[in-house]
Amino acid sequence: MAEKIQIRIYPDGRVEAETFNIQGEECTDVISLLEQLLNAEVLETTLKPEYYEINETIIREKLKLEE
Repeated sequence: MAEKIQIRIYPDGRVEAETFNIQGEECTDVISLLEQLLNAEVLETTLKPEYYEINETIIREKLKLEE
């Protein structure tokens, strides 16, 4: 599945962003980038299960290097 970011902008100026199919800390990197682009500050964060998943590709690459 493709990585996606859903952004909601409300009439009061509040912005909500949600990441989909982005594993680990990469999702927080995306949110940090949005903070910079929008000159905004995160007030609340809810981590989804994807945050706690390990990117298997990185692990496989590291194992190849160790062989």
